[in-house]
This record gives sequence, structure tokens and C-alpha cells, in this order.
Amino acid sequence: MKVPFLNDGFFSRLETSALNLRSSLAGFFGGKHLVKTYGQTVEFADYREYMLGDDIRRIDWNLYSRFEKYFLKLFTDERQMHTQIFLDCSASIGKTNATKAAYAIGFAAALGFLSIHNMDKLSFKLMKDDKVEDPFGTIVGKTNFFRVIGDLEKIEFDGDVDLEKAIVGCNDVGNNDGLTIIISDFFTNSDWRKAIDYLCYKKRQILLVQVLSRDEVDPTYYGRINLVDSEAADITDGKNMKLRITRAMQLAYEEALNDFKAEIKSFCASRGVDFVTSVSDMPIEKEIFGKLLKAGIME
Repeated sequence: MKVPFLNDGFFSRLETSALNLRSSLAGFFGGKHLVKTYGQTVEFADYREYMLGDDIRRIDWNLYSRFEKYFLKLFTDERQMHTQIFLDCSASIGKTNATKAAYAIGFAAALGFLSIHNMDKLSFKLMKDDKVEDPFGTIVGKTNFFRVIGDLEKIEFDGDVDLEKAIVGCNDVGNNDGLTIIISDFFTNSDWRKAIDYLCYKKRQILLVQVLSRDEVDPTYYGRINLVDSEAADITDGKNMKLRITRAMQLAYEEALNDFKAEIKSFCASRGVDFVTSVSDMPIEKEIFGKLLKAGIME
């Protein structure tokens, strides 16, 4: 599946932005994220009194000449974070809607690029059934990133995804060392809330990106139609049905969808998790720069 907006111009416009991660995350040495601990960068942070065993090379002799006490210069610390992007590869994302699938891949690529541009480590976790596939391993550097992008466009979307089992069963989600992004429509029978609670327990910063199609947000069906679940096992599955769509049913669907999004937003707010919803017929750059900046994920 060719994603039309994954080109040099798209990524070059992202170079002026960065991911805004919490300063309390641990991470690894060698990145670009300032954290609350003191380290070895050249950016001054504070002073403290000298203690036995401290490095005397960090003593500020100008302060000693004024106060006749030894003070050490403290500098900010910079860490490398690990961004993990969990991508829902179920049929509802892309089996019958190439635009929605391209949008989900585009969001994953954009957020992945921001991580690489910040000198962070990156992993794409593909959620299929109740498992997670990690075909690309840990990605470091733009050369490796752009090598992976072509393979992202080859992802096949099929079947159902159990978000809870896939994420909780992933044995390398890390611990307090970066950002976890989940890209999905969240149309699942699994308890995705337990997956979020698990990631919170692992002290990950979390972002949920809900990708919906225009038909899912504003369906324009009238009269008698056959509704076929793209994730159903076969045509006789109980999820498939024949209905006569009325205006009252459309209003009920709109209300149910709004309640569903409000429920996700409320749960995320209670856990300190960021959440954005995007519709796949909107310009993706407008969604990325608008909604992610507003949510505080980008700066």
C-alpha cells in the first residue's frame, strides 16, 4: 500500500518540531531530552556546596573568592528515550479502507521520525490477533529509519486485534524510559484499558491516536442495507446483519460514537495519558501539527 504523503517534503517539514517528553523519565545517556537529574552537559543548572569525594574540577573558584566556601557547578542531564509505536493491524483499520490504513501508517511514520530526529531509539510494534510482531527491531538513526519506511507500506491489515493481550504480553515495553504510542480505531471487544494501566505501571509516557474514517464519523446510509463486519470470520458471522437505516438510528449512532470517544478521553485523563482523534480525510500535516501541538506532545 503506497502512502502518498510519505516523501522527503513531508519529513523535512517535521524537522522543525520535536517530541515533548516528561523530564522525569529515566532513559539512556546520549540523547537530547533534558531531565531533572544533573549530568555532564554544558548547560548550567544550579550550584551546591562541595562534599568530600566530589570532583574538584567542578568547583567554581569565583564563588570561593567571594564566600570562602566551595561550591560545585551543576549541569543539566540529557537522555535518550525509547519510543515504541504499537500499530493496530486489524481489518477495521485497512482491509477495506486504504485511506484509513495509509493515515495510520502516516501517523506512525511521522511520530517515528520525530523520535529519530531527537536521537531517540524507535520500535514499531505491529499488533496482530493477540500478539505483537517486531519485524524491524530497535531503530537508531535516520538511515535505518528510511530503510524501514518502505516496509511499513507493505503491512497487511486483516483479522481482529486483542489490544490487551498484545500489549500486556509484549515482554520489552521498557520501564520509565520513553514514550508508548498506540495507533488504533479502538473498535475492539478486548479491554484496552488494562493495556493502558499496564503501561502506566511500567511508568511509560503514553499517547493514544484514534484513527477513524469519514464513513465511521458521519455515515450517510439510508434504507435497507447489509452491514458486514470487516473483522468477521465469514459472512454468516453474527456480527453481520441486514438493517433498515432510519434517521433515528443515525442519530443514535452519532450519540454512541461521541460517548465512546468521550469515554476514552475521560479514562485517559484519569491516567495522565494523552489522547487525540483524527479523521482520515483531513490533511495529515494539519492533524499532526494542530492536534499534537495542542495536546503538548509536540513542541
